[in-house]
Amino acid sequence: MADPTIRKRRRGPSNRVTIDEVARVAGVSTMSVSRAMRGVEGLSAERRAAILDIARALGYEPSSLAGSLAAANSTLIGVSVPTLNDEVFGDIFDGMRTVFTRYGFQTVFDTTDYARKNEDEWIERILAWRPAGLVLSGVDQSRQAKERLRAARIPVLQIWDVTYDPIDICVGIDHEAAGHAMADHLLELGYRRPAYIGVRKGFDARAEKRAKGFKRGLAAAGVELVADKRISNARSFSAGEDGVTALLDEVPVETDAIYFMNDHMALGGIIACEARGMKIPDDIGIAGFNDLALNRVLPLRVTTSATPRSTMGSKGAQALIARIKGVKRDPVEVLPVELKPGLTTRSAIPYPSGRS
Repeated sequence: MADPTIRKRRRGPSNRVTIDEVARVAGVSTMSVSRAMRGVEGLSAERRAAILDIARALGYEPSSLAGSLAAANSTLIGVSVPTLNDEVFGDIFDGMRTVFTRYGFQTVFDTTDYARKNEDEWIERILAWRPAGLVLSGVDQSRQAKERLRAARIPVLQIWDVTYDPIDICVGIDHEAAGHAMADHLLELGYRRPAYIGVRKGFDARAEKRAKGFKRGLAAAGVELVADKRISNARSFSAGEDGVTALLDEVPVETDAIYFMNDHMALGGIIACEARGMKIPDDIGIAGFNDLALNRVLPLRVTTSATPRSTMGSKGAQALIARIKGVKRDPVEVLPVELKPGLTTRSAIPYPSGRS
């Protein structure tokens, strides 16, 4: 931690805090300060954190290689996502990339593994490059990150979720409303003993909002979850399979429908149910989230919620570029989520020929 006696000093444009001063107070070389600010190897995590604390306390703003390079970096946009092993964020980025390229912007990526600490450290590193703007996934950044970015006064887009108090601008979907809508749909089909399967609580903020909305929707009709089963941090087919196995083995009350946090887990759940001789949707209903590409080729199309991922990326990129160019616009845009009934839940509409 930085020495609490260190105070940020007011300085004019020509009398800014220098890297030499940060090095002197931290008791390290200027090279170590440079490494800490850029996030490169050569320092322990503890030493890097201590240097960054002192730099913040002093009010140090790195100049990133002088004015000419800073000008070149004015077309740089930093993009932070939880993971690249996910179709969701790939689709969002595809939508963004087309727009950024059209307007001459380049992107630099980083993944956070759903950890705020990783995101906080990346924000410090990328700000040292003086980017034209930043894209952050979700709206649950740490208070430190939000304060840092507001103080930096650069355009920031929060995407994939919504808040009416964004750091700067926000384009996303209402996850809680999506969960509520799925509860309403399953209730309308006559399900009264639903369960939920997802990752551990606190790991994925958006999934938690959907689970919350699902429970609220059920509660409004006087229905409670039979079980809320969490499977480590995995979001894969095997996690859905493991979740169903644990649910059916451990929960004494028979469930008539399962809402999964995403389509991948829903497919794993289908495999597990069928391995036990259960017929879908006759014995149990299955619902997912996202309407991923795999849903278009499954023999049993999953009941799910279609999210406008590519459109979100495109609209988000357009909004960020508008902010970079000084164009005023509404700070929040909420995109619609479409509930798509499939063949894994009951329906009053007969199934196509060849299915029973």
